[in-house]
Amino acid sequence: MAKGMREIKREIKSKQSTKQITKAMEMVAASRLRRAQEAAEAARPYADKLKEVVGSIAAGTKGVKHPMLQNREVKRTGYLVVTSDRGLAGGYNANVLRKVMAEIKERHSSPSEYAVFVIGRKGRDFFNKRNISIVEEVVGLSDSPTFADIRPVAAAAVKNFENGSYDQLYLVYNKFVNAITQIPTMKQLLPMEDMSGAVVSNYEYEPSPEGVLEVLLPKYAETLIYSAVLDGKASEFGARMTAMSNATKNATKMISGLTLSYNRARQAAITQEISEIVAGANAQA
Repeated sequence: MAKGMREIKREIKSKQSTKQITKAMEMVAASRLRRAQEAAEAARPYADKLKEVVGSIAAGTKGVKHPMLQNREVKRTGYLVVTSDRGLAGGYNANVLRKVMAEIKERHSSPSEYAVFVIGRKGRDFFNKRNISIVEEVVGLSDSPTFADIRPVAAAAVKNFENGSYDQLYLVYNKFVNAITQIPTMKQLLPMEDMSGAVVSNYEYEPSPEGVLEVLLPKYAETLIYSAVLDGKASEFGARMTAMSNATKNATKMISGLTLSYNRARQAAITQEISEIVAGANAQA
């Protein structure tokens, strides 16, 4: 019985140490979530304004035939997948990767029919283990990534569409709703949505509307990718905060259960010792 009590006490100490770690990680994720959420919200007005300008030019210019606005027969599809570098974030990475793999299995019968771009170490390792080749990757992003950090993969994804390497480009990421809810999202990035119904503004463009569109369209697509990365960061910290909060609660329940078992074992040991003392006294009487 004494040995059992020592084992229980050791388990209680172990669970208490784990609880301290998960609680600390929860607090760190909560503090980072606020900054990531602010960054994600701050990027949206810029993307919205770019969309307004691009839509105005596209709708007001007759005969625009930029490849990023043209639908074509789909022979090959590109996927840009946004994941995290670290785990311990609940289903954050698994949900996104499950979604893109379901899409790939449903739509494609051969690896030659799709191309994969990855942001985040978890996504890179996932595809490497399944022998899925990655065209371009970015790993090791900071908690507050800049546009320059993700521009190589964003520019490569857009350029490959422009030069015809594939005919569609999908962006797969976790859309941030709040600290508890993150929605795995897949949306078509290229070709861009029909902008013929956009509001036409009375601007003068130099050197020409077509020339401005040629510069703005790739930047707009890259900005949407960056905005998705910021959304992904906020989602990551929200998911990690929730996961660590649940882990802390589970550790508390386990400690309570072990403490109850320890007290019962201790009480049983004391009762047994008292019984032995009483039995010894009766034997001597």
